[in-house]
Parts: sequence; structure tokens; C-alpha cells
Amino acid sequence: MAEKIATRQAYGEALAEFGSDERIVVLDADLSKSTKTDIFKKKYPERHINVGIAEGNMMCIAAGLATCGKIVFASSFAIFASGRAFEQVRNSICYPNLNVKIGSTHAGISVGEDGASHQAIEDIALMRSIPNMTVLAPADAVSARFAVKAAIEHEGPVYIRLGRLSVPVIYDENE
Repeated sequence: MAEKIATRQAYGEALAEFGSDERIVVLDADLSKSTKTDIFKKKYPERHINVGIAEGNMMCIAAGLATCGKIVFASSFAIFASGRAFEQVRNSICYPNLNVKIGSTHAGISVGEDGASHQAIEDIALMRSIPNMTVLAPADAVSARFAVKAAIEHEGPVYIRLGRLSVPVIYDENE
């Protein structure tokens, strides 16, 4: 039986792994334990900012930091990052083609006891509709790590869609 790891877990671990690059700043909307950005926070507390439950403001803060040369990872649940903050992502990040990466966890319908209000099934459609946005939907923990690395290397907005539940590891580091 294949090992199971949540893509959100791999996201947090990858941020901490690549966090030695001092341009990387991680923002979170009061969900660092759920999005797993608390792993980055433990290693680089001076570059982790909890903006509170304010996803629209988080996207604007991310845009501002990106204009100063930072590689910003703005993290929240997929429904809040794509739905609640859509206008800010569209107008403040994507139209000016800023170097902001959106780590969206709890995508899809498997969000646990949080229920339908926390489910995101339209997030891919929303993010793909915006000019300059690159959408990545990794299948497992290995591809989630590579998605974070690719997002860091890509100049411009990236939406990384991550799940809540542990899923089988499909790929190895050589694929």
C-alpha cells in the first residue's frame, strides 16, 4: 500500500525547505495550522505574517510586498483565496502580473466537518479566467513539492490547489 501524505503537508514542508531564499515571505489568513504554513513559521518567524481573517487584505499585502521584490506565498482555504478574494487577486495581483503565489488548501469537497461553505469546486475556473495566472494542481506530495519549487522559479502569479486529506504518493523524486 502506498504511503499517504496530504498535499497541504507537502506545501508547508516545501515552503520551509526553500525558505532559505530570503525573498520568500509567507502570509496566512489565521489558518497556519490548517494550511501547514506553521512549518515555515517555526523556521522563519520573521518572514511569516498572519493577517487574520482578511483574505482580500492579504492579497493586497501580498501585491505590495511583491512590488518590493519579495516572492510572496499567500495561503488560505481554496474557497476563501479564490472566492472571497477574487477581485483583489484579479486587479491587484494578476493584471499587474505580480510575483505572488497563492497556496490554496482544502480544495474540492473533502474539507471534513467544515461542510459546504468551505468547499471549493469552482476555484480552478475562477483562477484560470484571469490573465497572467498559472494554475497548478499537484496530484500528490511529491508533485506538490515540485509545484512550490516551480512557483518560486516562475515570475508571475501562481495558484497552487492543494487538498486537505492524505492521498497516496504516486510519483518519486525522479519523475
